[in-house]
Amino acid sequence: MTLAALTPDTIFALSSNVHVLPVVHGSGDMAHIVREIIGSRRIDCVALPLPPSVQPLVEKGVEQLPVISLVVLPEQNDDGSSCCSYVPIDPCQPVIMGIRSAMSEGISRAYVDREVRRYHPVSWVGPDPYTLKTMTLAAFSAATMPFLPTPQCQSSRWERIRWMAFRLHELELDFSAVLFLCPMTDWPWLRQAYHERMPYISPERGIGLPEWWKVEPASLYFVLSELPYITYLYERRREAALADTHLAIDGIKELVLEARSQWMASRSTIIAQEANWVTPQLLQRYFQYVRNLTLLEHRLKPDLYTLILAAKQMAGDEFALILLRTAKTYDYQVQSSVLDTRPSVLMGIGELQDPGGNILPALNRLQGDPLVWRHVTLRPDPPKPTTQSWAQQWNPYRQCSWPPEDQRIESFAAHVRQYSRQILGADLARIEQFNNSMENGIDLRATLRQWAIAPRPSVRDVYVKVVPPVRRTIESLVFFFEVPADPQTFSWQTTWYAEHQEESTLSFYATPFAPNMIGPGIGEACYGGALFLYPPRLIPDIWENPAFNFARSLEERLLAGACAHSQEPFVAVVSPVPLTSAWRKVAHRFGRKLLPIPLHRFSGQTIARLRRFHVLNGHEIRSYAAKFIRE
Repeated sequence: MTLAALTPDTIFALSSNVHVLPVVHGSGDMAHIVREIIGSRRIDCVALPLPPSVQPLVEKGVEQLPVISLVVLPEQNDDGSSCCSYVPIDPCQPVIMGIRSAMSEGISRAYVDREVRRYHPVSWVGPDPYTLKTMTLAAFSAATMPFLPTPQCQSSRWERIRWMAFRLHELELDFSAVLFLCPMTDWPWLRQAYHERMPYISPERGIGLPEWWKVEPASLYFVLSELPYITYLYERRREAALADTHLAIDGIKELVLEARSQWMASRSTIIAQEANWVTPQLLQRYFQYVRNLTLLEHRLKPDLYTLILAAKQMAGDEFALILLRTAKTYDYQVQSSVLDTRPSVLMGIGELQDPGGNILPALNRLQGDPLVWRHVTLRPDPPKPTTQSWAQQWNPYRQCSWPPEDQRIESFAAHVRQYSRQILGADLARIEQFNNSMENGIDLRATLRQWAIAPRPSVRDVYVKVVPPVRRTIESLVFFFEVPADPQTFSWQTTWYAEHQEESTLSFYATPFAPNMIGPGIGEACYGGALFLYPPRLIPDIWENPAFNFARSLEERLLAGACAHSQEPFVAVVSPVPLTSAWRKVAHRFGRKLLPIPLHRFSGQTIARLRRFHVLNGHEIRSYAAKFIRE
């Protein structure tokens, strides 16, 4: 029989009364299939792979959904130390979805797992259930059979499988249509135990009674099988009675768009005209990059690590942090419910902190793919009390820059100067008839024009462009990032002198760094405008020079300083707006000409990165500044 010929009736039917539905724990796609099957078939009992002792509390927890809770079973290790296992009341768990659907349809539930004093999980990483969008569950289950871990004889898992097979025999005496949500790792051996009527061992007496606890919102990521925000979208679609078939992937897109909206809102309050460089084009490349990283790890859906790593590499720490916070958001957890009177617990990977503060080893009875710690470096904003303390300790007589940022912006300034020289050379270009050199290339426009007016059409002359070398240089380079510049926003004006011959003399106006301390002795500011004078030389501070008091704005004063101290006739001006008449008057006053360059010619992401710079309270701060400064 081929995979295409397999149907639930051929491989999932244990008898005419009992059908098995193999499920992969921790999958919203599998939960969707469970809901569709229970809602579309005649079923009078749903059997569940959970012990009977948890039934009352689990169903109480299901009634309180979408608020997330845990049912915790106390257990004991072989050495006598305390531990526990738990059942997460997670709406994206197939077993919980089966209970929820059965309760809403009025179908009986039977908890058929064996009671044990110590639960032993099965470690298995299976194929991504997202493949069920394009293949049947029967084919998926049959294809995984050769790779399922075999239960060891006389192991706790084997005893549980035989007990569940016995309980299914009991259920078919009372019900004519039983659907058993069997773990994918157990269903071939459960089928064998059912048909061979293998002997079983009675359940063990538990260590204590199960407890029902609420989960702290900060711990939801360790409890939920899908990302908390994706789970929130599933519940929101359920409330609105909307389809959620493709939400596993569409939800990732909604998550990133929501993070982008929050990122834009957080930036608009800082700098009024700062470019939005997380554009739709950047997001398209981001999703392609996420897809490639996911496929490299042999998965079909990205995990949180992949999303954050790609966001950090393509949009920076700030966007990655907002995406991380958004992914861990689950708004339903803070709404009022019966669980408000229950104790809350904190979770980690394989650990649980009970209401008494005790940290216990904890095993998830509905564990999907195992969680592992992965490392990615993100620098969050420091708490406000800490930043206030750093600001109070600042020495006002010491100030220096951060060398990696100096190298970055000097490299960019050199690129703009080179581009300015190309513009000057283009003004001197001329057209000549081709003789023996292509010069700077064929000028097609001039060539075609001469062909059209040539008196002898049989003669086809070629014309080339000649751009003579530019002997002038650009000493003064002015950047205007915001026009008009608000003096209250950019209230810090100063001049920095070069530490070596590879740096420019820099005069600028920027936001004050004191309110935005990011580390001890490290403040962050944002340029509003800057003047780069290269080669560097000592000049009077243009912000205190009375010769420039005629200027009526920050832009005019900065431009006046550039024109006054430039030894070349041209001053390059990079601006988001065309040159104004007031700026031209300032240049004419000092006998200089302005060379305009539109700011939008450069990448918004590059400009936003260059505008933000850091001020250090002394050269010794450079030894540890990299630990606090976001790249």
